[in-house]
Amino acid sequence: MGLNAAVPAKRPSTLKFDRGTLILHPPPSSAGWAGIAEWDDRIERLRAPAWQYRKLLEALKKDGVELEDKARGYATLELSGDTLLEPYAHQAAALEMWINAGRRGVVVLPTGSGKTALATMAMQRTKRSVLIVVPTLDLMQQWYATLEQTFPGQTIGLLGGGSRDLTEIVVATYDSAHRAIEAHGNKWGLLIFDEVHHLPGALYRLIAEQSLAPYRLGLTATLERSDGLHRDLEWLVGKTVFSAKPEDLAGGALAPYSVEQIRVSLTPDERVQYDEALIARDVFLGKQKIKLSSRDWWTRFVRASAKSREGRAAMQAHRALKRLAFATDSKLRALDRLLEQHIDDRVLIFTDDNASVYAISAAFLIPAITHQTPVKERHEILERFKSGAYPAIVASKVLNEGVDVPDANTAIVLSGSGSTREHVQRLGRVLRPRPGKHAVLYEVIAANTVEEKIAKRRKGELVRSEPEPWQPKPTDPNRVSRLKLEPINPLETLDFDRLGRG
Repeated sequence: MGLNAAVPAKRPSTLKFDRGTLILHPPPSSAGWAGIAEWDDRIERLRAPAWQYRKLLEALKKDGVELEDKARGYATLELSGDTLLEPYAHQAAALEMWINAGRRGVVVLPTGSGKTALATMAMQRTKRSVLIVVPTLDLMQQWYATLEQTFPGQTIGLLGGGSRDLTEIVVATYDSAHRAIEAHGNKWGLLIFDEVHHLPGALYRLIAEQSLAPYRLGLTATLERSDGLHRDLEWLVGKTVFSAKPEDLAGGALAPYSVEQIRVSLTPDERVQYDEALIARDVFLGKQKIKLSSRDWWTRFVRASAKSREGRAAMQAHRALKRLAFATDSKLRALDRLLEQHIDDRVLIFTDDNASVYAISAAFLIPAITHQTPVKERHEILERFKSGAYPAIVASKVLNEGVDVPDANTAIVLSGSGSTREHVQRLGRVLRPRPGKHAVLYEVIAANTVEEKIAKRRKGELVRSEPEPWQPKPTDPNRVSRLKLEPINPLETLDFDRLGRG
């Protein structure tokens, strides 16, 4: 693109939204748009990415440019806060920090600590049409029910699962939102990304890139991604403005809890099989000069194992190691004792694979939920669990994210990955507060196996972004008074709705 075709204009510039981008014409006489927009020879207009809308308007305002804004398609909403709960101290602090950051940023809060409630407070304070993006249909329905209750009289739309609403308040799945945003990225002034760690993926990031929404809120319990792309959230959504961990909120916004590790031994036969598989795998890794301590050992192992019969045998041996550690008979005996100990509690049992789920379900006559469970059956199982008709449920990864299980107080992890996110999510399933409730998470670990290292990895320190995680003061009450409704940040008075003449 060249700039020689950009001729200064005497008439007001016009800004339009076009398929996930912005078109500015005629070019303003000032150079405030430089570095934001570029000349597009195909249409002989200035073009900028939609996500730069706010920055572009700020630059044009600073230069005193007369602008007719036809790009903005979002509306102002009057959302009553009468049904909003009084915020917990951490919610009030997070909301204030987000507003002070110009209503852009990521909030990191443990599962069960009220991220959805915080989002409704942000909606009420921002008063702009809003697109809420969630990873699953279950979460979409949960958000829909919450918004219907919180903002009675407002039309709540759905985008996904067969619904294609384009109302002023829409809850969408990431899959549906990324397909719709190119055409409709100017319809919402506020974007809320639940489980925002999904956003930086190759397709989902288009939701943020092709929307002009000046206000953005990301919510997650664990921010980091193994590929490092969580760093892109700083420009897609905003910086991390607030962070708290489960231990910060335990006993107040979250139930007090403990994490207990139970170590069990392989049977003699299992130990023989395990040691043989371990030797077979490690001999191959040694020949390939692959060290388990290296960060890319798994990628190199996968590539090397595909090139020879010996490699494929080594990969089978590795899988045998995990299978023996994850599904040893000793774990079933430990599970039996724990279920007897918690006979009066609501218990969630987690495993790493579906085969173990079905084996436990058959052995203990416990309802099972996997990704193969039909939606209606899963809903019925969860409802019966909540009512107490089912005292326990066994599941694999399907309950890690996006399922509300408010009455569980005991989690038993028989096997899992090394993901810190998975650990936090599973813990969060039992942390929702209830009078007199104390939550406990048991990790049942096969001693002297690969599972010990996996357990250490998932308990590793979270990747921290500025600012440092919030620490509640000893004098903080669990809840504080409703925040005043006056503008907190000067950016509120910038008023994007009045910047252009359109």
